[in-house]
Amino acid sequence: MYNDKAGKVAVIYIRVSSERQVKGYSLEGQKQYLTECAIRRGMNVLRVYVEEGKSGKSIEGRTAFQEMLDDIKSGKERIDYVMVFKLSRFGRNARDVLNSLEFIMNHGVHLMCVEDGLDSSTSMGKMMITILGAVAELERENIIVQTLLGRETKAKKGGWCGGFAPYGYVIENDKLVTVPEEKEVVQIIFDKYLNKGLGYAGVATYLNKQGYKRRAAPNQKDFKFDDWTTEHIKQILSHPIYKGKMVWGRRRTEKVPGTENEYRQVWQEEYTVSDDYTHEAFVSEEDFDKIQELRAKAAKWGNFELGQSKAHLLSGILKCPTCGSSMYIDTNQWTNKDGTKRLTYSYVCSHYKKTSGSGSCERNGVSAVEVEREVIEFISKLMHNERFAADIREKLMKALDTDEIKAELEHHKSYLKKLRYNQKTLEQSLDQMDFEDKNAWRKREEKERRLDSIYDEIYETEDKIEECENRLQKSKQDAVSLEVVLELLDSFEDIYDTMSNREKRELMKALVSEIHLLPSKEQKEKQRFVKSMILNFPIDRSVLDCLRVSNQGVEVVCLLSKLK
Repeated sequence: MYNDKAGKVAVIYIRVSSERQVKGYSLEGQKQYLTECAIRRGMNVLRVYVEEGKSGKSIEGRTAFQEMLDDIKSGKERIDYVMVFKLSRFGRNARDVLNSLEFIMNHGVHLMCVEDGLDSSTSMGKMMITILGAVAELERENIIVQTLLGRETKAKKGGWCGGFAPYGYVIENDKLVTVPEEKEVVQIIFDKYLNKGLGYAGVATYLNKQGYKRRAAPNQKDFKFDDWTTEHIKQILSHPIYKGKMVWGRRRTEKVPGTENEYRQVWQEEYTVSDDYTHEAFVSEEDFDKIQELRAKAAKWGNFELGQSKAHLLSGILKCPTCGSSMYIDTNQWTNKDGTKRLTYSYVCSHYKKTSGSGSCERNGVSAVEVEREVIEFISKLMHNERFAADIREKLMKALDTDEIKAELEHHKSYLKKLRYNQKTLEQSLDQMDFEDKNAWRKREEKERRLDSIYDEIYETEDKIEECENRLQKSKQDAVSLEVVLELLDSFEDIYDTMSNREKRELMKALVSEIHLLPSKEQKEKQRFVKSMILNFPIDRSVLDCLRVSNQGVEVVCLLSKLK
């Protein structure tokens, strides 16, 4: 039995990058292995931090890792060691490994990489961790380069390099195979744009009016519309895959300048094209090149979007009364009799705009000035409602009252302390057993069974503690949110009138989640636009009743009504 670390307190950090990790590297496998290693060394395992499905390229975004560092920094509990399966689990970016190692060592905590046989408490171990951290990063970069080169070579030979097949094809045996009915649609798109002079919107309108439907992409969730939009037309017209050759590398992930670990997708002017034709072409190379020239000319002239800089108050918040899609601003320019020009703004269905009016929904336009005025009046009345103010204050006080949660938390912590004591007592008893006793092995089995039961209770109690701490934190956050609303109650108009358009929009997004409109016919009958609102804060039913009377029946739903 190892006893060089007897009595030391360890936390375990385990991570796998995906569900496809081999069994020996699974979360449960790492957890069991590291726990057994700690017990053999006479160490007490304080906590296990679990990170699922996170990349090891940097510590940013690894919530469990950050939580572990925060616990070490707080110093509330004794921690002597962080145990990991391999150094690559701790981090594969050399700078992050060294920074994190320096951080924990500054707080009196060492790193133990069990599989690598490394221990930062020794000078040799610390040196090896430094060296291996740099090597791991070099290996990772080398793997990335090798992967990219491998895919580039595969694409040149005509192999499919991953992802979903473009519209018009399916993947069979790593090759693109034509879907006849979709091929027809793609060729119509190329023909209408090149030979009939139609733009993106014109082609989309033609397909929709002719009844051509679009299938959902394999990764598309909540597939709602099968209409063609200008964006779909643009994607097909610009994709060189339809020339019959395999392409790869049209987009590359590049590091954002001035950041450490932020990346973005960037379109590339040069990309890999297979040497030979690898699948059926839907358009000739000559016609494809002509289409790109036409697209470049159209992009050069562009389309002047009126009012684009204006931050419209309810864009994305208003919902179409027919299909439920978000509504966005549509701008019209009019010429007065005296020759001067004026602009009018309307909110229209976003799906209608995407399909240029040829899809399965209507325009459903409403005057931006009038609907914004109606919403602002409602919010203003809400802010000045005495019942609402009293209700918010009451909920604020309840949100601040965390005594019950704190009592529950202390109970679980006290019980955990008792379990830890029982665990330590049993472990010491196991270490001191007299194996010459004829019943020694039977006694050992019984004690190990009891120890396993204690471990289960410890894990369960730790989960309860974490749940209580999360509830406590959420209560504090809710209280802060409500306090901000309170500050707004007393001087809504004064604050609102001094805001810029963009600030007003941000305020509206903070107050209102969704606004659903009445159907066009009912808007005329009831002389109003709004059917219902979903607010982002709790509100009492009596306040709703009062507001419903004064606002002609607007239904209000509260997202946070569960907060009592």
